[in-house]
Amino acid sequence: MASLLLAVIYLAFISLGLPDSLLGAGWPVMHGFLGVPLSYAGFVSMIISVGTVISSLLSERVTKKLGTKYVTLVSVLLTALALFGFSLSTRFWMLCLWAVPYGLGAGSIDAALNNYVALHYTSRHMSWLHCFWGVGTIVSPYVMSLALTRASWQAGYRTVGLIQLAICAVLLLTLPLWKVHAPVSAAQRSEKVLGLRGALGIRGVPQLLLGFCSYCALESTCMLWTASYLIATRGVSPERAAAFASLFFIGITAGRFLAGFVSNKLGDRSMIRLGTGVLFLGVLLLPVLGLPEGVALAACVILGLGCAPVYPSIIHATPTNFGPENSQAIIGVQMASAYVGSTFAPPLFGLLSARAGLGLLPVYVAAFGVLMIAMVERAFKLAGR
Repeated sequence: MASLLLAVIYLAFISLGLPDSLLGAGWPVMHGFLGVPLSYAGFVSMIISVGTVISSLLSERVTKKLGTKYVTLVSVLLTALALFGFSLSTRFWMLCLWAVPYGLGAGSIDAALNNYVALHYTSRHMSWLHCFWGVGTIVSPYVMSLALTRASWQAGYRTVGLIQLAICAVLLLTLPLWKVHAPVSAAQRSEKVLGLRGALGIRGVPQLLLGFCSYCALESTCMLWTASYLIATRGVSPERAAAFASLFFIGITAGRFLAGFVSNKLGDRSMIRLGTGVLFLGVLLLPVLGLPEGVALAACVILGLGCAPVYPSIIHATPTNFGPENSQAIIGVQMASAYVGSTFAPPLFGLLSARAGLGLLPVYVAAFGVLMIAMVERAFKLAGR
């Protein structure tokens, strides 16, 4: 029964990833239909991020009240309704309105499921959980591409909304499976709500949040700016640069799948160190000029492989480092810090590169990488004491 429940949780994490890359895939057509500039995608993305941060911070209170299974069910239903709302939007303000429930739903399910898997399953399954998020982000652009070819962007959102409703139905039918861990969860759960202030008061948590925020900052910067960097500094054509940049996503997804086979043996801290080392190798390869184009391709893959184990390993170590009774609160705050980093770091690089050039990318990414590993190592040491 525990294995079947794990499969359901994997499915729920696919549902979390499905909408994440949908806006980027459809926006080149959507903005013309809505009559707004291309840059307005940033406003929609920002509203989603703010909603996600808020729901992540509230996740401890909501999860203690409803339980993980109902938080997961309601969150998937909320995002499904938001996607249908997107498909019905004929004005930009309507899109912004529907972005609110989407963000609120995404943050709650992210924090609740990450904590549940960290408490009840090994680091192997945490890696594979985030691998399935990657599957969702890879699938949805193809759905949107097919919709744009045969119908419209609205059909793309409706299709993914229907997939979300189907997943919601599966979650509803499998609610009894969650009782397999109910006695353990009851023993680990504290009725006291720790909250943001309480979480920050625990030794090592502020350092962990800064390190996690730094990791998500570098990951999101690589996602957004790698293709532009290759065009500007390596002379790669836009078409090939887009293909190269997609290898970063493939590297993360494949890396998390492979990490699952060794993470139990190596442990979370070693996986973070290993991933960071591979990440810096990719950063070093990016700016090397005069080498074959294949080196740039390899650098994109290596960057993704390096990023792969860091996020799930940091999350999985949280109950061990800070206690299972505190993990839901701390993971909720971690999710909030993650979205802060991923929201603000890419546009900050855009401002800096306008003055210093896109060649700054490896330095920018490396700086966040150094801050990330320094703060995470410090957090592990403080938690160990």
